[in-house]
Amino acid sequence: MSSRCQSRPAPLAACSKRRRRTAADATAATHDSSSWASLHEDLVGLIACRVLVGDLRDYIRFRAVCPNWRSSTACPRGRGIVDRRFHPRRWMLLPEGHGLHPGHGKLGGFVRFFNLSTGDFVRVQLPLFKDHCVLDSIDGILLLQRDHDTVARLLNPFTGDILDFPPLETLLRYVDPRFLGNKWYYIRRIGAASINVSADGVVSLMILGSPGMLQVAFATSGDQQWRVSSWHLIQTFSPVSFQGKIYVMRDNGRLAGGPEVLEIDPPQLEGMEPWVPPPRSIAKCPAGKTDDPILYYLVERGSEILVIGTSFGDRKKISAYRLADLMLGRNVLMTGIDGDALFIGQRNLCVRSKAFPTIVGDTIVFYYREKHYVAQYHLSSGTFSPASDGSTKGCAIPSPCSIICHIYTCCYRQQWNKGQIRFQGERKKWRVKGKWRIGA
Repeated sequence: MSSRCQSRPAPLAACSKRRRRTAADATAATHDSSSWASLHEDLVGLIACRVLVGDLRDYIRFRAVCPNWRSSTACPRGRGIVDRRFHPRRWMLLPEGHGLHPGHGKLGGFVRFFNLSTGDFVRVQLPLFKDHCVLDSIDGILLLQRDHDTVARLLNPFTGDILDFPPLETLLRYVDPRFLGNKWYYIRRIGAASINVSADGVVSLMILGSPGMLQVAFATSGDQQWRVSSWHLIQTFSPVSFQGKIYVMRDNGRLAGGPEVLEIDPPQLEGMEPWVPPPRSIAKCPAGKTDDPILYYLVERGSEILVIGTSFGDRKKISAYRLADLMLGRNVLMTGIDGDALFIGQRNLCVRSKAFPTIVGDTIVFYYREKHYVAQYHLSSGTFSPASDGSTKGCAIPSPCSIICHIYTCCYRQQWNKGQIRFQGERKKWRVKGKWRIGA
């Protein structure tokens, strides 16, 4: 009996040691966290700058770590549009499918976005979509139209910053009268749009519309109406916004020099009247054979622009070039794009394949019209294969569909902004406020 009593304190002693270790660990953890929290302001700022280069969402999380880090770094709210560092680059609004457009009652005021480089998804509450529709996305900044007065607005979905621009109805008089149909189709169908911020913080917006709008429209956030360029664009296609400028393809025909890339500089705001410089030809593209013509597309990829050529006919082939090489007169074919995948459509996207398991790297995803499916072209082997299950003949892509179909839909603004999935049922018009959104 006495021997059992003497053996009981041993476990209590062990428990006491555990408590001392836990208390010591807690003290050390508190000391470590306080050490991080007390980092010098300059060092916190340096780390924050490097985080911001990667992604705005990471920067927001970084500032949320502790009060010191928050006070030592610039708040993106209020600067989400005027400061390019806070543009949510690589974030794209996700088309939900089933007609669940932003503002649909079943979404409860929430909109989902996904990152083309990391594969991250985030849900943001944006109640303003009750009376707004999306026209385009520029470096993650949404170009919106307010329904009742057609005012164009820029929205940073992660900071909530909004800038207003003139009503789109002030552009109606610039639509070429030779084109038939409702004029709104030529204004609300955006080809490309670019944002530029001057040294004194004035934000200008430049819009290249559909082919019926032959001039480039531009305005600043303080203007009452849109202006247009003094020159016209004819026979252009595949426009892309890049670093505040717009680049576009133009094909004047073989006798006139073949396809070329044009560069349009941002509006010049100095002087009595703002104006847009005329486009400059900066590169010539390889011309195809007479029986094997080539159609070229421009794609932004990180800090460069790629030029993608697709041939027609039975000997279909796709080629990829760097615009920088073509500007130097070098027609150097690319056999890889560092594991990325390019999605080609009315708007072209670059996607990091490592972020999406179903996407194959070093491929170009496009609609193979002759075979009625979304295909992927492998740059290294020069072969084609289906990018996803299901034929598009009869709009028969099965539901639910892969992320590839959601991303490919982002290449077509008039389905992307309505919550539809391309090739999944017939294209439908706006189910709500249709009279305010004709052409969008």
